[in-house]
Amino acid sequence: MHRLLIAALRAGIAAAVLLGLFGQIVVIPTTASDEADRFPPYEPFAVPYATVAILGVACVQVVLCAVWMLLDMVERDAVFSRRAFRWVDTVIGATVVATLLAFGVAVHLAVAEIPSPDDDGMQVLGALGAAVACVGVGAALAMLVVVMRGLLGKATALRSELAEVV
Repeated sequence: MHRLLIAALRAGIAAAVLLGLFGQIVVIPTTASDEADRFPPYEPFAVPYATVAILGVACVQVVLCAVWMLLDMVERDAVFSRRAFRWVDTVIGATVVATLLAFGVAVHLAVAEIPSPDDDGMQVLGALGAAVACVGVGAALAMLVVVMRGLLGKATALRSELAEVV
């Protein structure tokens, strides 16, 4: 992989991690507080939902750090080794955790009686739809990475066989 492309990817990963930190420290708590102030019946839900959101962003940051390490392995031409599986497994694990968090939110939104600022409950339905979409995307991403892990395993085995032949 070209060094310029790896450098650009690393810059993007670093920016995304920093943006996530800003979201975790400033945006999520402020938004939760503002919503609780604007609509007091939301107050009991502010801290739990903010915590889940912060944990979800942390899962994304873990995935980004694992991708950073995999980029480092690509740069050193060491991606076809057993050590790469540790980072791929980290991506799978963080994706599954984020998906389970979204699933928990979706279940809670579906069964809990959460008041809505508008009388028709559309805001809660919108949040439920977003949570269900996150579950679908997270599950699909986890399955995709599991398939890619299998392909990495086959490629690693073929590279080892080729090294023995040569």
